Amino acid sequence: MLSIEPYTIGIGDRFAQQGRAQLQALVQAKTVGIDVFPVWNKSYREHNLIKTKPADVRAEADAAVKALGWTGSYYVDADHIGLKNVEGFISASNFFTIDVADFTGQSAGTDAEEGFVKTARRFGKTLTIPGIDRPFEIGEEGLRAAARKFQLAMQEAGRIYRAIVTQKGEARFVTEISVDETFSAQTPVELLLILAMIQIEGIPVQTIAPKFTGRFNKGIDYRGDLAQFEKEFDEDLSVIAFAIREFGLPPTLKLSVHSGSDKFALYPIINRLIKRKNAALHVKTAGTTWLEELIGLAEAGGDGLEIAKEIYRQAFARFDELSAPYVAVVDIDKDQLPVPETVAAWDSKTYTETLRHVQTCQSYNPNVRQLLHVAFKVAAEMGERFVQALEANEPVIARNVTVNLLERHIKPIFG
Repeated sequence: MLSIEPYTIGIGDRFAQQGRAQLQALVQAKTVGIDVFPVWNKSYREHNLIKTKPADVRAEADAAVKALGWTGSYYVDADHIGLKNVEGFISASNFFTIDVADFTGQSAGTDAEEGFVKTARRFGKTLTIPGIDRPFEIGEEGLRAAARKFQLAMQEAGRIYRAIVTQKGEARFVTEISVDETFSAQTPVELLLILAMIQIEGIPVQTIAPKFTGRFNKGIDYRGDLAQFEKEFDEDLSVIAFAIREFGLPPTLKLSVHSGSDKFALYPIINRLIKRKNAALHVKTAGTTWLEELIGLAEAGGDGLEIAKEIYRQAFARFDELSAPYVAVVDIDKDQLPVPETVAAWDSKTYTETLRHVQTCQSYNPNVRQLLHVAFKVAAEMGERFVQALEANEPVIARNVTVNLLERHIKPIFG
């Protein structure tokens, strides 16, 4: 098994242009004693929209590593894949995020349910998990409810894992299982039973992404009860440690937080708890890079600013089309979006201050930020014109990408 390091960060890059700038943030983090390892991730959906291939992400990662002389481990993630699309990621990836959210809530059948209930009865009716200050009652009804909600999904995860193993071999990749794109947060017992199901499937899972309470909207800060998140995160860390001991799961198993990017309010909580419990962590911040590219173009002025304005104009006109695939993870007040005619008159400072995620800035507009977060399709349709603009303004864009990743994500989370 390819064993993952304790601290890793998913650094998606829509247009495969910022690999060096991203890795530079991790190089600089290392100089101040923070060892975090990169996971370049890009989903099947993003590849389809931008007309790229998994091999492009591999090439970007390899080039960045070579250019900066990075000697540590690094990963290329087949992000949110399923059985229907995993094939195209096999050769390029060494990290697979298996997404089985679509299979939750569906029964695996009576025989499978009976088998799981029989196996899980060994927990007894009352379960005490070290680190959690209350016992959990686990009756047969609860076991059956968990089976009906998650067992088919974990069986599907097993099928996907085995399909990868058949082509890639057992010791050549990291497996993550994602159950974060569901409607409600998992309880500690549900997470434990999910891990039990994973163990039954024989999956050497190393990261698992549960669903947390609150809104993890794309590109903006967390919206929800911070105390409730802290309680859930703390308990999930305890469940992970318990499952490693009880089920013989890999000792590298850790929580994965699919952040939707920029959940600044959560970072102090996460930092405090992983340090207190000596726990490992994976975080995905994929969309941040694309927005930093837009900020860099606007900051550069000239043609860069005009392209940034044009992207906003088209995004505004295509609001329903662009936001529809992300309806569960965006919350945009259309009345708070400036009309394109207003944006057309903005200078660099106004555009960047409106988009840059500095909540103390009076000009910052989370509605604009969310809209542009899901508007990368517009930039993709510009083709070479957009890529050439990124290349022409590489110094200012790279600075924004590196500083944002290092100072606003890596240091607060892992430092």
